[in-house]
Amino acid sequence: MDIKTASALRRLRLVSAPEAISFLLLLVCSVLKRTTDFNAVPVMGMIHGVLFILYVLFWADAWNRTKWSLKTAALYFILSVLPAGGFVAERKLKREAENAVIASRARQEGIVNA
Repeated sequence: MDIKTASALRRLRLVSAPEAISFLLLLVCSVLKRTTDFNAVPVMGMIHGVLFILYVLFWADAWNRTKWSLKTAALYFILSVLPAGGFVAERKLKREAENAVIASRARQEGIVNA
């Protein structure tokens, strides 16, 4: 894995958890708006919108660089629209990055998978 691919995965991973948190907070704000006089939906909506746009941009970049299959790319996109999907995406991306580092080190050391 080259440095640009690793960076793309890292960016996607770093934005996935905050995007998930902002989505959950937006849901809470929506409920509070309907049940109380508290209305933080415009602010939380903007924050979530920016984080979601960043997620989609970083997702597209990661898909382009990693050459994911359509199934894998769709999975990461679907996780972005589920309320807690960003946490799952972060975990999967972390595991994928760790596996790529292990494979890269094995190639450098001349170890071949049997």
